[in-house]
Amino acid sequence: MALPNKPAGELPATLNPEVVEKEVDILIVGGGMGACGTAYEIKKWAPEDCKILLVDKAALERSGAVAQGLSAINTYLGDNSAEDYVRMIRNDLMGIVREDLIFDTGRHVDNSVNLFEEWGLPIWKTGDDGKSHDGSKGLPALKDGGKPVRSGRWQIMINGESYKRIVAEAAKAALGSENIIERIFIVKLLLDANKPNTIAGAVGFSLRENKVYIIKTKAMMVACGGAVNVFRPRATGEGMGRCWYPVWNAGSTYSLVAEVGGELTMMENRFVPARFKDGYGPVGAWFLLFKAKATNNLGENYMVTNKEMLKDYPPYGLAKVPASCLRNHLMLKEMKEGRGPIYMDTATALQTLAATMTPKEVKHLEAEAWEDFLDMSVGQAGLWAGMNIEPEKVGSELMPTEPYLLGSHSGCCGIWVGGPDEDWVPESYKVRDDKGVAYKQMTTVSGLFTAGDGVGASGHKFSSGSHAEGRVAAKQMVKYYLNHKDFTPTIKQSAQELVDIIYGPVKTWHEFKDKSTHRDVNSNFIKPKGFLLRLIKITDEYGAGVSTYYMTSDKMLEVAQYRFDMCHEDSKKMAAGDLHELLRAWENYHRLWTVEAHLRHIYFRKETRYPGFYYKSDYNFVDEENWKCFVNSKYDVVNQKWDTFKKDYHQIINEAAV
Repeated sequence: MALPNKPAGELPATLNPEVVEKEVDILIVGGGMGACGTAYEIKKWAPEDCKILLVDKAALERSGAVAQGLSAINTYLGDNSAEDYVRMIRNDLMGIVREDLIFDTGRHVDNSVNLFEEWGLPIWKTGDDGKSHDGSKGLPALKDGGKPVRSGRWQIMINGESYKRIVAEAAKAALGSENIIERIFIVKLLLDANKPNTIAGAVGFSLRENKVYIIKTKAMMVACGGAVNVFRPRATGEGMGRCWYPVWNAGSTYSLVAEVGGELTMMENRFVPARFKDGYGPVGAWFLLFKAKATNNLGENYMVTNKEMLKDYPPYGLAKVPASCLRNHLMLKEMKEGRGPIYMDTATALQTLAATMTPKEVKHLEAEAWEDFLDMSVGQAGLWAGMNIEPEKVGSELMPTEPYLLGSHSGCCGIWVGGPDEDWVPESYKVRDDKGVAYKQMTTVSGLFTAGDGVGASGHKFSSGSHAEGRVAAKQMVKYYLNHKDFTPTIKQSAQELVDIIYGPVKTWHEFKDKSTHRDVNSNFIKPKGFLLRLIKITDEYGAGVSTYYMTSDKMLEVAQYRFDMCHEDSKKMAAGDLHELLRAWENYHRLWTVEAHLRHIYFRKETRYPGFYYKSDYNFVDEENWKCFVNSKYDVVNQKWDTFKKDYHQIINEAAV
């Protein structure tokens, strides 16, 4: 069910919202690629009488990281092996990953890509003449032996402006529009009143009407993306809304699960992508498809001039493709020593490719260079046009961005989940319910599953891998539901108690709004924007943000934690006069929980595991002997305390070269 677009202006929030109570068997929270995978798959396995509901903060067609579109699918194995897929990711993430989860994604992901093409996604193909063709051009489908145009070993090119719409359409058709509610923001999960550590429901509110939704369920999947604006962005002032990852991703996946006691893993990991400056445009196609090089202001390829630095980090820096964080590490040396700006040498790349082309082919090549942005980052194309940058004539600046927290791209922070219940998977990697049954992708809270950015220690799944994980979760949730069909979820809080929590910022606004002559300045409350600015100032200055060149220390992190404690106090005084502000208030609450977990993990790990993404000045080295392990954390719901601890890493796939 799609709610109508909001009227002009924001809808004022009232003190007495309508309460809508629902009871379902399986609840899907989120609308990105993972949730769409679940929605597409789940009806195949669920019995007819199983009630399934999907609730999304946005609208399914443009929800999640693929919302604006993509110019490539970054995970398609094709002739590659799942074992090599594991090896690539293990190297890129500095040696500590859940190999069982990655292998499982690798053996399923191509099936999702085949579905995308079947549903109408144009995938570039290589013809018998060896030339690339946009879309299929009548060439065979991938499943029938068609040869994709690869921009890299794992990436294939697509015409992807409508990628998410195509995937969402299939999800809606499979699940049924009557089983989907859009524009509902789930902000808290609810544990069962009678059965310990068991999910029982969720509560949220409508972004279009003054309504609070309380939903009971036997099984649930949470897949709401990663976290953006948890650090002060490089784009400030009028450009503050611009970032690399979707601005609406507020860490809800992590905070929702953490608050009910779900175990987190590798939250110290972050992603600091090198992107086109100010527009945050993607660089993958330029590096991989167009074969462009990044240079310092002297025109030197710093990956060559600084190559010796990689020897400090074997084997991750000595692989054929050095780990992503180490490539940043080499770039940062140039910037710190005054050899910036860093440029993408687009002109040389295009001129080299054009040397063997006809004028018509050159024109098409230039169009592809622009389309890379028009598919997925329109703002970057606008920025180039506004700054008179013609990529075939001049280079364009690159810059490492502010940090992002995610688990589906080149990062692996997230939630500890169960791996495949197979003999080759270590028992410590499996998660079981109270009956001793193991479930893939179930968190340590019984009945609560995740996919995409939520699955920790398992990066590089991207859009297609997230969709595949969502499909896996669908089957596992049905299995759980059938094993717990007689379970009756019971919520200990009353409906009014939940309304008082969810609409707390609204109550604060109405109580104190007349105590000041300015809407945003009041000694009794803090507005969501002010709270966000306060939070990202702390993380930037003490938590290894851009202002310190990603440097922190235990002492700096202790200051951050002291200030986080005050932020928790402040969070109870956020005020919201309309539904948009209520949305922002709860997003900020989720950001606080997420970035606090992130910095707690960095503090606990006495090494710098990801140089180039962050540095600890007091432990500025990779300690393979003591810290080649997972760092996990768990929030004690009863005692309201965090526990952070080591968990053993098991190598499953051997070290054969990739």
